[in-house]
Amino acid sequence: MKHTKNWAGNITWQPSQILYPTSEKEIQKIVLKAANDNQKIRVIGTGHSFTALCKTKDILISLDQYQGIISIQKDQYQATVKGGTKLSLLGELLFKEGLAMENLGDIDVQSIAGTISTGTHGTGKNLGTISTQVIALRFINGKGELIECSDTNNRELFKAAQVSLGVLGIITGVTLQCVPAYKLALQIQKENLDTIIKDLDNRNNDNRNFEFYWLPYTNTALTKSSNIVTDSEPDKVNFFNYWSEYVIENYVFKLFCEYAHWFPSQNVAISKLSAAAISNVKKVYYSHKIYATQRLVKFREMEYNIPVEAYQDVWKEVVKTVNSKKFNIHFPIEVRFTKGDDISLSPAYQRDSAYIACHVYNKKEYQPYFEALENIFRAYGGRPHWGKMNNLKAGDVADLYPEFSTFMKHRAMQDPYKIFINPYLQELFGI
Repeated sequence: MKHTKNWAGNITWQPSQILYPTSEKEIQKIVLKAANDNQKIRVIGTGHSFTALCKTKDILISLDQYQGIISIQKDQYQATVKGGTKLSLLGELLFKEGLAMENLGDIDVQSIAGTISTGTHGTGKNLGTISTQVIALRFINGKGELIECSDTNNRELFKAAQVSLGVLGIITGVTLQCVPAYKLALQIQKENLDTIIKDLDNRNNDNRNFEFYWLPYTNTALTKSSNIVTDSEPDKVNFFNYWSEYVIENYVFKLFCEYAHWFPSQNVAISKLSAAAISNVKKVYYSHKIYATQRLVKFREMEYNIPVEAYQDVWKEVVKTVNSKKFNIHFPIEVRFTKGDDISLSPAYQRDSAYIACHVYNKKEYQPYFEALENIFRAYGGRPHWGKMNNLKAGDVADLYPEFSTFMKHRAMQDPYKIFINPYLQELFGI
């Protein structure tokens, strides 16, 4: 398969080579040859980043043929997996061993290396980003060396490598602190937005995982709450769940998007129609089946992390901006929450966080809308999800991340020849 564009289709490129290594030794040879030939390398997982992280005119590496479990330490609930392992496969492999990830996001097509490298997250005020579940890493650096680091071995480098945007090297091994396999009871409800906002602290305190989607121009939101259950058997997929979660959220919504694309004056009507189509759903499944949601409608996305204490003020400005109807949009806005961490380039570094994700149908103009909301987020110290659109420039990252200089020290040590740097990263990091 030839990767020349990302999933959303907003970034296209033509690498000189696309390579599919099957071992660490093969990856080392590729890196050493690239260094000798003065070529650049970028790694692609599933292309779910909306930025130009993977773009290169030189060598593009896919780890699609480097997937699976390397080792299991069942007594410690730990698993070491290959960097290219897709989350969907990982969930099944861990489940067979009686294990599970503590938390996940709502997409499971990404590779584990790409997931942690961009700071991907789920939701839950007492749960960290996916990178916080990593306890050790192996990667091939820009000198072709195999580097190992963990929370107890070369910890400063480890904290840089947990969210690295792929600039330290090619992640080959990820050791995860898992938990025993568990079931979640998911409840999806249509609710009043004002009620949710007023009751937000209770929603987050009373539920293991809580998030909501606001339908623009309405006072309606879809809430998702999930909690661990031990006394319920997993539900069977029935027609109602299939219809509401797959057909309505994808094929019907696709028709709504197309209509709003051709008739922009109907954005408000389409949003209200989408709100009316929300169905309440309750189901119990094993965790890796609950987190994942299929997304067939293509869109552009910007997501920012803000300090949780600033959320109410930020939200008021977001709602006011959206309801001004200055922008050709109708897509729901997603809100999630995470616990703070100590990872150098994690958007949740040293702060409990709220994440606000904004989407635009891929056939619509997105720049003015994203810029307006980004100005709000940045005014409150917002940090972008590294796989989502943003307008950060050199200097911005240094201002937002106290450990940026330490991170860049490790970048220079691990990749002195800048093999893993492309023009996008060069501008972002000022190198």
